[in-house]
Amino acid sequence: MPELPEVEALAAFLREKAVGKVVTRVDIAAISVLKTFDPPVTALGGLTVTGVSRHGKFVDLDCDGVHLVIHLARAGWLRWSDALSPKPPKPGSGPLALRVHLSDESGFDLTEAGTRKRLAVYVVRDPAEVPGIARLGVDPLSDEFTVDRLQEILTGAGRAQIKGVLRDQAVIAGIGNAYSDEVLHAAKLSPFQPASTLDADGVANLHAVIVDELTTALKRAEGLAAKDLKDSKRTSMRVHGRTGEACPVCGDVVREVSFADSSLQYCATCQTGGKILADRRMSKLLK
Repeated sequence: MPELPEVEALAAFLREKAVGKVVTRVDIAAISVLKTFDPPVTALGGLTVTGVSRHGKFVDLDCDGVHLVIHLARAGWLRWSDALSPKPPKPGSGPLALRVHLSDESGFDLTEAGTRKRLAVYVVRDPAEVPGIARLGVDPLSDEFTVDRLQEILTGAGRAQIKGVLRDQAVIAGIGNAYSDEVLHAAKLSPFQPASTLDADGVANLHAVIVDELTTALKRAEGLAAKDLKDSKRTSMRVHGRTGEACPVCGDVVREVSFADSSLQYCATCQTGGKILADRRMSKLLK
């Protein structure tokens, strides 16, 4: 799933490519992708893209005051073309969900792999009309994300596990499964540690790690074409998605905890004092 650094870089890419161009047509190939009906998607036709911004993991294209808001979910992506085919796509044809045509014949496709369709597109007059944006927590790269703010968040989370708190978009906007794994590895914290148990030094360290990890990832993604962002993210991970490989810090094996529809990766030596965490999915199977 694209997270804050990739979505910010994608927004920057679209600012360069799309701003100043007119939307000539929007083709819907999968009706399930469209989550709003007023304004209709046809209202975008003839409007100029005047800006592109990010809200958490949402990309927002401002078209003369009408906003095309995109959430790529787990398996969605944006594919840019400098010479987009003018032929309307066939509904339900492959991974294509939506196509946006621009005035110079460029444009982009929104695609989604797999069978669990969660890619979401909204056409709204105000981004705050999108429920996921309205409930977003503090952006970790904003001035509002201070050590004191993080302390309030963690204290208020009580016994909730710190991995879940970092991923909760209503608490901190933009961090997902991958970067929460990377942050916790760099901060030397167990993903299952209760959030409220961090002392002042631990909170300050976690804050510094969050900002550093996201800032470094964003710098790495800057200037990349949309098609290269996913590979850049994947190759930069130290523990996420690297089950069975050696931890680059201590050399121990990277381990995994599996859940019903996701998994996390961690290093026992770096993060849990050598304790191997129980695999929740396997534990249920063995009962």
